[in-house]
Amino acid sequence: MKQSIDMYQFERAFKNMDRGEQFSYEGLQALYLYLEEYEEDVELDVIALCCKYAEYDSLKEFQADYGNEYDDIDEIENHTQVIPVGSESFIIQQF
Repeated sequence: MKQSIDMYQFERAFKNMDRGEQFSYEGLQALYLYLEEYEEDVELDVIALCCKYAEYDSLKEFQADYGNEYDDIDEIENHTQVIPVGSESFIIQQF
């Protein structure tokens, strides 16, 4: 059985799985909207989403994990999905 959920239920699912701090509130909103718009038949698996996606506050923070070979967001987008969150923050599909 499929069940549609709203943003509140999406956020609660992360908190109920002790993953409420995995993404910022704005990051969760951006991820929810992305999944709702671009993914078909998404099963809400909080742990899988936490493993598949990561939020970064800045390019510098991203570079600490992935290296300095990525000079800007465009270069990251050449390797993976990027979901904008704020003026500098973003979520990537980890690779």
